[in-house]
Amino acid sequence: MMKAERYSAIPSKEKEVDIINIKGIEEIGDIQQNSILLNSLTPEETAQCRHGLYFQDGERRVDYVLTYQVKKPSGSRARRHSSRFTDNALTRSLRRTRTQERPTRQDPEPGPQGVSTDHHEDDKRFRREEFEGNLREMGLELEKDEDTKTPGVGFVKIHAPWNVLCREAEFMKLKMPTKKVYEVKQSSSVMEKINTFISKVTDPLHPNVEENRVENVKHLSYPFSREKQHLFDLSDRESFFDSKTRGSIVFEVLKRTKCTKSQFSMGITSLLGSGVYLAAYPLHDGDIDGENAEPNDRKLLYEEWASYSVFYKYQPVGLIRKYFGEKIGLYFAWLGVYTQMLIPASIVGVIVFLYGCVTVDDDIPSMEICDSRRNITMCPLCDRACSYWTLSSACGTARASHLFDNPATVFFSIYMALWAAFFMEHWKRRQMRLNYEWDLTGFEEEEDHPRAEYEFRVMQKSLKKEQKAQKKPEKEKLTCRDRCPAYMTNVVMMLLMIGVTFAIVFGVILYRISTKAALHMSSNPTTRSNVRLTVKTTAAIINLVVILILDEVYGAVARWLTVLEVPKTDKSFEERLIFKTFILKFVNAFTPIIYIAFFRGRLVGRPGSYLYVFESYRMEECAHGGCLMELCIQLSITMLGKQLIQNNLFEIGIPKLKKLIRYIKSKRSAFQEEEREKKLQRYETDYFLEPFAGLTPEYMEMIIQFGFVTLFVASFPLAPLFALLNNIIEIRLDAKKFVAELRRPDAARAKDIGIWYNILRGVAKIAVIVNRLGERGAVYCV
Repeated sequence: MMKAERYSAIPSKEKEVDIINIKGIEEIGDIQQNSILLNSLTPEETAQCRHGLYFQDGERRVDYVLTYQVKKPSGSRARRHSSRFTDNALTRSLRRTRTQERPTRQDPEPGPQGVSTDHHEDDKRFRREEFEGNLREMGLELEKDEDTKTPGVGFVKIHAPWNVLCREAEFMKLKMPTKKVYEVKQSSSVMEKINTFISKVTDPLHPNVEENRVENVKHLSYPFSREKQHLFDLSDRESFFDSKTRGSIVFEVLKRTKCTKSQFSMGITSLLGSGVYLAAYPLHDGDIDGENAEPNDRKLLYEEWASYSVFYKYQPVGLIRKYFGEKIGLYFAWLGVYTQMLIPASIVGVIVFLYGCVTVDDDIPSMEICDSRRNITMCPLCDRACSYWTLSSACGTARASHLFDNPATVFFSIYMALWAAFFMEHWKRRQMRLNYEWDLTGFEEEEDHPRAEYEFRVMQKSLKKEQKAQKKPEKEKLTCRDRCPAYMTNVVMMLLMIGVTFAIVFGVILYRISTKAALHMSSNPTTRSNVRLTVKTTAAIINLVVILILDEVYGAVARWLTVLEVPKTDKSFEERLIFKTFILKFVNAFTPIIYIAFFRGRLVGRPGSYLYVFESYRMEECAHGGCLMELCIQLSITMLGKQLIQNNLFEIGIPKLKKLIRYIKSKRSAFQEEEREKKLQRYETDYFLEPFAGLTPEYMEMIIQFGFVTLFVASFPLAPLFALLNNIIEIRLDAKKFVAELRRPDAARAKDIGIWYNILRGVAKIAVIVNRLGERGAVYCV
C-alpha cells in the first residue's frame, strides 16, 4: 500500500493572507458567510441542506461523517464553536497558523477567567485538529456542526471534490463504465427463445428495479485513469461516482491519513478506539418513508427487498451491491442461492415424511410391538424405582418412530449428501457469474492497513528495545515468540470451553437418569405412562437453553482470544475470529446430538451387569424403537428454538432495545419520537442507528443451520422445510435491518465469501460420513 506522503497537497486559493486580528476576522467571516449562504440558496436547496445530505451551500454532498464528543464552553466562545459553516481558505489558514504556534504536547494555560480544561479532552481536541488538518491537506473538504439537536455530539461532514475522487479511484484501481458498448448475443436462436420464455414466466418474481432488466447492450468497464478520462462518459460528474463509491473513497483516505501528535502514528481506527471520535460512517441516501422521502436507492430497496409483501420475489442483488458494496452483496446472493436450493430438498423431505405416514400400518416391527397377544415382558429401565413392563405399552412410540425411521430415509440421506455437493458447485458457478457482472474478474485484494492494536504493540516493543539499547531500533514486527503466550492461552481456553460443553452434556445425562427414576416413583398413573416423553422433551429444552447461553459466552471468549493474538490486519483478525467462533459454536450445538446418535445405548451393559455412573446411576438406554426418535426430538427442538429465539427474536428485539437506550441516553425523552425524527438532520438520524457489526453473525447462523440440514437429516426429514421457511423470513428481516435499522456500512470489495466457503465444504464432507454412520448407528436396543 502506498503511503499518504506520495500525494502532494492540493493548492488552495487565497492562501497568502495577512493575519491582523484573529478574533475579528473569525467573527466577520462567519457573519459574511452566513448572509451569503442565506441569500444564495433557493428554498428547495435550503430544505436539502437542512435535511443533512449537503453542506450549507446546498451543492456539495456529504460523503462521510465523523462524530465526536462536545463539551460546550460558556459565553461567546460557545457561539463561535457552534458555527455550522464550511471552512474557507481564510479560516483554514488561520487555524493552520494557530496550530503551528500551539505547543504539541503541553497542557493549555488557564484563560483569563481561570477556567482549566480537562487534559484528556484537550488532548483529543488537539488530535482531531491535526487529523482534520491532514484531511484538508489530502484534498477533502470539511464542515463542522456542533449546534445540533443531539446534545454532547459534534459532527464533521466530509465532502470529496472531483479531483480527489479521480485521484483515489485511480489509486484503488476502480473499474468504471466507458463510452464503448458491446452487444451480448445468445449462442443460438433456440437458446434465445428458451431464455425469452423463461424470462416471461419468471417476470412476476423479479423485483421492479432497473438492475434486473435484461439488456443486450452493456458498457465496457476499464480501470479509471486521470490521463484517459476521455474514455469515460463524464457528462454528469455528479452521478459518475455513486454514493457507495464516494463513501468508500473517503474511507480509504481516512484509513491512510495519520495523526502523529501522540507518541505513535494513529489512523482513523486508532482514533475511534481511543475515543477521539465516537463514530465514522457514510450517510444513507435519504428517507425510506414520510413526506420528505424522495426517490432514492434506499427507498427502492425498502420497497422491493425489505418488505414482507415481496417474500416470493428474487432479491435485487445488483442494487444491493450498488448500495452496500460487493461483500454484502455476495452474502445475500449466497443466502438466496442457499434458500433456492432448499426448495427441492424440502419437497423430497416432505415426501419421505408422508411415505412414513402412509406405511406406518404396514411396518412389521411396529405391528409386533403393538401386538398385545405376544405379552412380552421387558426388564426394568432403572433400579429399585422401576418395575417390569410389557412391550405393547410402547406401541405409540414405535409407530411415531416409523414416521422418521423408514426405508425412505436411507434414500433421503444419500440425496442430501449429493445435494450438499451440488449446492457447493452451483454456488461456485453463481459466484463466477457475479464476478463477471460486477467487474471483479481482475480484482486482487491488496494488503490491508495494520490494525491499531498491532501498531500499539509494535510501538511498545520498539520502546523497550530503545530503552535497553539506547538507540533507535529498526522497524519492528511481532514474531511467533511474541505471540507464544497468546497461542498457549488460546489452546488452553479452547480445550477448556470444549470441556465445559462436554460437562454440561454429561450433566443433562444425569438429569435424564435421575428424573426418570423420580417420575417412575410417582403415584399418578398418567405421569408414569409418559415418563419417556417428559424426560426427552425437558432434557431437549434444557439443552436448547444452555446452547443459547453458551453461544453468547463462546462468542465473547473467541473475540477475547483473537484480541490476545494481536493479528496484523483486519482480514487476519476476522478469519481467526471466525475459525474460533465456529469451532466453539459447532461443538456447542452438535455435541448433544452426536451423543444421542452414536453413543447413547451402546454403554449400557446387560441385565445383571449394568454400567453405572458414580456407582449410583445406571446408564440410560435407547427407546424400544431405537434412538432415532429421541434424536429427532433433540434436533427439532434445538433447530427450531435457535431459529425462532436466537435468530429472529434477538435480531428484532435487541436492535430496538439498543436504539431505545441510545435515545434515553441522549436526554431527549421530552419530545415525541415522530417530532424528534422530523427535526433531526440526516447525519443525526444515522448516528442513532445501530452500528454495523460485520457479517460474521449472519454467516454463522446460516452455517450452523446448514449443519442441521445436512448432518443428521435422516432423523428429521422436515429439517429442510423448516430451514426454508426460516430463511424466507430471515432474508426480509436482514434486509429491513440493513436498510432501516443499521448505519450504512463501509462498502468493501470482495470476489468471494472468503473462509466461509472452506467451512461449508468441510461441513458438506462431514455430512457424507455422518449420514452413512447415522444409518448404522440407529440400532435397536430392545
